[in-house]
Amino acid sequence: MEIKRTRDWRNAQKRRNKSRDVHKALLTFRGEKNWKMLYTRSDKLLRAAQLGHEYPRMTNQQRALRGLEEYHYSNERTFYMQS
Repeated sequence: MEIKRTRDWRNAQKRRNKSRDVHKALLTFRGEKNWKMLYTRSDKLLRAAQLGHEYPRMTNQQRALRGLEEYHYSNERTFYMQS
């Protein structure tokens, strides 16, 4: 016996197997997209790494100050190592 696979047959199959689609959506959950909903710092760091962003965000002035501190610290360390 040959089964005619018409549009009605495809729709009936879709309705019959609809419960299987729910589980696929649960497996592809990608986490929160709203930063306010990420509670802990570690979650925010992980999410920032996934997205390729830097966290916490730093201004150019903060970067400049940090660079100056590292520069001064590196000069002091080489001075003490020479003696």
